[in-house]
Amino acid sequence: MLILAFIFLLSGAALALGGGWLLALGGSPYYLVAGIGFIATGVLLWRRRGTALLIHAIVLGGTLVWAVWEVGFDWWQLGPRGGIPVLLGLALLLPAVRRNLAGAGVPGVALGAVTLASVATAGYSMLQTPSSLHGELTRDIALPMRDRINTGNEAGDEDWRQYGRTGFGQRWSPLEQITPANVGTLKLAWHYKTGDVKRPDDIGETTYQVTPIKVGRNLYVCTPHNIAISLDAVTGKENWRYDANSRMNPDRQHQTCRGVTWWETPTAPPAGATPEQVALHAQALAECPRRVYLPTADARLIALNADTGKVCSFFAEEGVLHLEAGMKYNPAGYYYSTSPPVATGGKLIIGGAVNDNFSTTEQSGVIRAFDIDSGALIWNWDSGNPDRTEPLAEGEYYTTNSPNSWSVFSYDEALGLVYIPMGNKVPDQLGMDRSPEVEEHSSSIVALDIQTGQKRWVRQTVHHDLWDMDVPAQPVLVDLTREGRVIPALVGPTKQGDLWVLDRRTGVPLSPREELPAPGGAIPEDWSSPTQPISKLTFRPERMTEADMWGGTMFDQLSCRIKFRSLNYEGQYTPPSLKGSIIFPGNFGTFNWGSVAVDPERQILFGMPTYLPFTSRLVPASQIPPKEAGAKASEQGLNRNDGAPYGVVMGPFLSPLGVPCMAPPWGYVAGADLRSESVVYKLKNGTVEDMTPLPLPIKLGVPGIGGPIVTRSGLAFLAAAVDDYLRGYDVTTGEQLWQARLPAGGQSTPMTYAVDGKQYVVIVAGGHGSVGTKPGDDILSYTLP
Repeated sequence: MLILAFIFLLSGAALALGGGWLLALGGSPYYLVAGIGFIATGVLLWRRRGTALLIHAIVLGGTLVWAVWEVGFDWWQLGPRGGIPVLLGLALLLPAVRRNLAGAGVPGVALGAVTLASVATAGYSMLQTPSSLHGELTRDIALPMRDRINTGNEAGDEDWRQYGRTGFGQRWSPLEQITPANVGTLKLAWHYKTGDVKRPDDIGETTYQVTPIKVGRNLYVCTPHNIAISLDAVTGKENWRYDANSRMNPDRQHQTCRGVTWWETPTAPPAGATPEQVALHAQALAECPRRVYLPTADARLIALNADTGKVCSFFAEEGVLHLEAGMKYNPAGYYYSTSPPVATGGKLIIGGAVNDNFSTTEQSGVIRAFDIDSGALIWNWDSGNPDRTEPLAEGEYYTTNSPNSWSVFSYDEALGLVYIPMGNKVPDQLGMDRSPEVEEHSSSIVALDIQTGQKRWVRQTVHHDLWDMDVPAQPVLVDLTREGRVIPALVGPTKQGDLWVLDRRTGVPLSPREELPAPGGAIPEDWSSPTQPISKLTFRPERMTEADMWGGTMFDQLSCRIKFRSLNYEGQYTPPSLKGSIIFPGNFGTFNWGSVAVDPERQILFGMPTYLPFTSRLVPASQIPPKEAGAKASEQGLNRNDGAPYGVVMGPFLSPLGVPCMAPPWGYVAGADLRSESVVYKLKNGTVEDMTPLPLPIKLGVPGIGGPIVTRSGLAFLAAAVDDYLRGYDVTTGEQLWQARLPAGGQSTPMTYAVDGKQYVVIVAGGHGSVGTKPGDDILSYTLP
C-alpha cells in the first residue's frame, strides 16, 4: 500500500512540475491537473482512505475524455496518454489494496466502471486505422508502349542496365512471370556475401545503398569500400572482383556506392572522328568492348572490363579519372562520388557529393561531361558560374561551395537533355552570402543539353533553402496523357514531400503551381523567403501540433510537449534559430535518394513517404569548441561550418527514451495517379521488430530509406524500412502480399530481371549506419519454385 502511494506521489510530482512548465509555455493544462490528482490519490492512499479510488476514477475519466477529444480513436496516440493511469487504476482495484481502504465500496465501483470504459475504448481504437487512406489505382493501360514518344526501354525486357533500369529512372520492369497471384510462393534462389563488412574505423554513415545492374547473364555491384563485383545472374557465383583500394578518410560524411555504370563500345567510331579518336576507339573495342565504371569514395572514376574486371588502360590516366581537378580547395575526404554517372552520347556525365556544413571552403558542385573513351573533359556546368560551360583553362577553378548534385541523373536522348537534381550551397542553414546564380539553382531540377552542357531550364523546389532540402532523388521520366495529348513529363520527388510533375521539355508544371506563405524569423544577418512553392501532387505532412507529441509513456510525452513549446515552430520552413527550431519534414526527407517507381503504361506511382521531424539550432562560431583529433564526420550533432559565423546542431526530434517525439506512423507505402496528380492510397508500412529489445512484429509504420520497384504484372517490391524485410505489394491497392526476412538492413532499392524467361528479384542487404540497422554484406535473389 505504501509503495503504491509512493508511486502516485512521485508520479504526481513529476506531472505537476512538468505540467506547470508546459502550461507556462502555453501548452495543455492536462498534465498539471493530472499531477495534482495523482498527488491527492497518493496522500489518500497513505491515509488508507477509500476516496483515493474516487479521485483516481475522476482523473482516469478525465484522461479518457481529454485523450479522445485530442486524438480520436487512435490506439498509438491513446496508449501513452492513458497507459499509466489505467495500469494504476487496475492496481487500485486489486483486492489486496481495496480491503485495506476505509469506505472503498462505492469509489471502487466507480473506478471499476471508468477503468472498464478505458479498456473498451483501447480495444475499439486498436481496430481503427485513422492514419491510413485506402483506395485503388486504375488498372487501365493509359499509354501502351508502342504509342509512347520515347519508351526509354533500351535495356530490353530481361535486363536492368542502369540504376533505375533505364535512363528514364522509372524503376519499372515489363516482366510478368511473378504476379500478385503467385508472389507468395517466392523462394530464395541464391545468397552471396561480398566480404565487404563494416570496419572499426568506418564513419557512422557506412551503408549499402547499391542497386545491382544486370546485362545478359551477369550482375554488377559495388560495395561501400569501392569493390566492384560481377556475379552470375542465375547462380550468384562470383565471376570477378576488383578492389579500388580507396582511401577511407574519416572526414567524409558518407561511405557508400549506389551503383556502377554500364557501357558497350559501338562497333564503329563516332561520325566525324579524328584519326586519334578512331585509333582510341579501336583500342577500346579490343581491350574493353563492354565496360563498367566504378565511382569511388576518394573522388576517382575507374573504367573496368565488364567481362574480366581488369582496368581499361586507355581511359584517362591508366584507367583512372581524378575528379578533384579544378577544385580550389581540396582537403582529403571532402569530395567524393556516391552515385553512378550517366553514360550517353559517348559521354560520362557526373556530379559529386560534398560534406554538408563542414566549412565555407569546400569543393564546387560542378557537373562535368567526360569523353567515355579518353576521359577528356568535354564540358562543365557550374551552378555558381552557369553560363560558361567550356572546359576551364589551366590554373582556373570552379566556384567554391556552389550547389552540387550527389544523387542519380536521368536523361532523354531524343530530347538531348540530362536532368540534374540539385543540392544546396554549404552551409545549408546560412544563406546570407549566396550569389544570384546560387540562389537560382539551389534545391532545383536543372535540364542540361547533353552535347554542350548549356542550361535549358531550371525548376526550383524551395526558395532560399535554409533546411537542407536538396532535391535528393533521380527524376523519373514518363510520357503522360493529358486531354488527348501525349506529353513528355518528368516526376521530381523532393524531401519536403512534393512531387513535381513537369513538362520535361520546358520545366513547366503540368498543373497550376502555387506559392504559399512561409514563416519568417530568420537571424538578423539572413532572410527567409515570404512564400514557398508547392506542387499539386504532394505528400507534405500537415503542420504538427502539441497533440502530435508522443512517447512510450505519458512522462516522456510530456517532455516532448515541453520541447515542442520551447523550440521555434511556425510550420514547414520555420527558419533555423539560436533558440532552436523544429524542421518538419527534417532533412531525412519525405522522399530521399530511393525516389519513386512509376508504371509508364498505367501512369501510376508507388512510393514510400517518411515523416520524421528534426531540430536545428545555430551556434555562434565563438562558442564552437576546437575540433577533436580523430573525430569522425557526421551530419548529426554539431556541424562546425568553419569560416561561417555560425555552426549548427542538428538531429532527429526525440524523446528522452530515444523514440521520435512525433506520433506514429512515420512510414507508409503510397500510390498516386499521375494523370490526375492525386494520392489514391497511403498505408502504414513496416514493424518495430528490429527497433525494440523485444522482437515484436507490430505494424506501426516505421521510417525507411531506400526505394521501390514496380512490374507490369502489378507488383511492387520494397525493403528500405528499419525492420529487416523485403516485401511484395499489390501496386493497385498497396496491400502487402509477401515478405522475406533479410540477414541485415535492406536500405537499398531492389531490382528484377530474367534469364531465359525465368524472373528473379534481387536485394542488397548491408544495413545503414545513420538509421542503425544491422550491418551485413548480403545479396539475395528470389524466384518462383
